[in-house]
Formats: sequence, C-alpha cells, structure tokens
Amino acid sequence: MKNTRLVYSTDPKDNVVCPQCKELKSDCKCRPEDDASQKFVVIFRLEKNGRGGKTVTVLDGLPRNEEFLKGFAKELKAKCGVGGSHSIGEKFGLVEIQGDKRDAVKKILQAKGISFKGM
Repeated sequence: MKNTRLVYSTDPKDNVVCPQCKELKSDCKCRPEDDASQKFVVIFRLEKNGRGGKTVTVLDGLPRNEEFLKGFAKELKAKCGVGGSHSIGEKFGLVEIQGDKRDAVKKILQAKGISFKGM
C-alpha cells in the first residue's frame, strides 16, 4: 500500500490525509506528539522464540509515533546498558530490549508515570 496514493474519493473518511507524509491518517507513521502524550498502557512480554535462545524484553502498546518510539527506546537502552530496537506495528508501537530487563524498565516507567501490566 506504500506505493499507492489516494487521488480522489467522495468518501469523507478517505479525504483525511496527513499533511506531513501525505498518507491516509490510518496509515500515517508520523503522528503528532499529541498521540504520545495520551494515556496508554505498556504490556510486557519476554520472548525467546526465533532469537537463538536469547531472551528479549518486549514492550508493546506504545503510541505509533516514530519520534516518541525512537527517543523512548534510546533512553531505555542507555539506562539499561544494553541494545535494542523499536518498530511500528499495525496498531501499536513496539520496543525490544535485549535480555531480561523487566525490573530496570519497571523502575523507569514508574519514574515517568507510565502505567504497565504483564510483570
């Protein structure tokens, strides 16, 4: 869907286009900072499958804002002293931190006032 663009539509839902990236708002990945400031709940998971037996702490349920995810992942990686990555899923943003860092991430989220579950 990335190589297509809306040319004309009479449907009012289709006429909602992001002014920055010119994508439909439903496909937009550069949402304004307002979405990041809304209340959200981070969901923790530990994953090993498909990673060569290595454990990864996954934080799911984050806003789909590229700048927010990039900064948040960078802060978590620096404070935990490990590597990791961030990505944007279909509904939510996702941050992966190498190793079982649930306790360290829990303290960081509590300090920021972000609610979480799955610990």
